[in-house]
Amino acid sequence: MAKARKDSKGRVLHKGESYEKDRNLYRYTFTDQFGNRKSIYSKDLHELRQREKRIEKDKLDGLDIYAQGHADVNYVFDRYISTKSGNLRGTTMSNYVYTYDRYVRNGFGKKKVGDVKFSDVLLFYNALIGRGLSVNTVDSVHSVLHPTFQLAVRDDIIRNNPTDGVMAELKKKLGKSDMRHALTIEEEQAFLDFIDEPDYIRWKPLFVVMFGTGCRVGEIIGLRWKDVDFDKNEISVNHSVSYYPRSDNSFKCEFEVSEPKTEAGIRTIPMLNKVQEALKLEKENQKKYGYHNVVELGGMSGFIFCNRFGNLHNPAGINRQIKRIVDDYNCKEEVKAAKENREPLIIPRFSCHITRHTFCTRLCENETNVKVIQSVMGHKDIQTTLDIYAEVSEQKKQDVFKKLNDNDVI
Repeated sequence: MAKARKDSKGRVLHKGESYEKDRNLYRYTFTDQFGNRKSIYSKDLHELRQREKRIEKDKLDGLDIYAQGHADVNYVFDRYISTKSGNLRGTTMSNYVYTYDRYVRNGFGKKKVGDVKFSDVLLFYNALIGRGLSVNTVDSVHSVLHPTFQLAVRDDIIRNNPTDGVMAELKKKLGKSDMRHALTIEEEQAFLDFIDEPDYIRWKPLFVVMFGTGCRVGEIIGLRWKDVDFDKNEISVNHSVSYYPRSDNSFKCEFEVSEPKTEAGIRTIPMLNKVQEALKLEKENQKKYGYHNVVELGGMSGFIFCNRFGNLHNPAGINRQIKRIVDDYNCKEEVKAAKENREPLIIPRFSCHITRHTFCTRLCENETNVKVIQSVMGHKDIQTTLDIYAEVSEQKKQDVFKKLNDNDVI
């Protein structure tokens, strides 16, 4: 057994401590986060041990390298996420972590936060675009990186946020190539007519409700029969169902009931006739063919829509079905148009969110009160409503002048 080291007063010295008798100094030697050996000195053992505790505490939470701007971006992100615990919904927190871990952590995240410049971020975003990511996905990456660097600014670790203005620069460079566009009336109708075919008829009620309410896909997935009032002819949107990756790195996803994305998301939507008919058809089909949603989630049950196993749909599954329908329609439409000697009406590939954007566009085309549109859509920020309304109004302006020109009335 090794003999314990002691000072001149017979006190036992801890690991890393030593006493230099000729200098009458106590020394504590340790290894910092960079693997460098360092020492601190004091004439008083008690004072030395107080400093030891601070060093060990700082090593544990990384404050020493963080304060010097030597921490990597990963450390600052983890620190940022820890500050948001309890302030974010579980699904939002999980999505932030998933996005960061997937696109940032193993590459850009290893850069020292104090060394990152505007051009580094821009090059990183350009590289993501080069890998085939959409601008919207890069924007999601930006939504976790920007507050990460902002925390470092507020902690006086760096002077400026290197992500400021990067997305504006990127979008300026790419133009409007990644803008979401609503389906035209003809494209929307062609899609809905095509799913009358036997292979897709079971999907008809779901897509009619999506195109006819403008609900977010999570709100559609979570819609229950008790949320639909056929007497008052309205739908109550009071919750959402998310399908998100677990935080245990198992690469599995799970459903979770949560409140709508924003407080404005809690709303009542009047039902169009076609929506009411679609929901009644779904109810009749479930009785006729003996299927229904068997899921209980967050104390809720009686969800309207389900897959063939009686489980909830997930957004990716709905998107895959849209792709299959669109591709099948376009293939048959090209053949049919060739036989009829006309131009085919091709439907662009779209996602669940485009059904919401399309509904909002139809609403803007027929309603001038943006507050009404904002309320129906559940937009927290009226600027979102105004942006869509402005785009629609610009197109309507062009159409009006085209008619004037064609009719030669002025």
